[in-house]
Amino acid sequence: MSWTERDVRGARAEWERSDGNATIRLRELPGGTWVVRLDRLFQAPEGALYRRETAATREEASALAAAWREAYDAEP
Repeated sequence: MSWTERDVRGARAEWERSDGNATIRLRELPGGTWVVRLDRLFQAPEGALYRRETAATREEASALAAAWREAYDAEP
């Protein structure tokens, strides 16, 4: 499957998986750190999953989001 960037606003970016069953979002927190979260719906072939991690910089958060897009794009 592929991911499409669906929302980008300065301190926020979001990608949606082509089947519509998963999203990845990164956003800046008030303290200047970044949070990346993966939300895969229970309707997804692989089942539900929620992950959330913080990163010190946007570059680290972007790298984590890219790694998750690669790791969670394959069908079971």
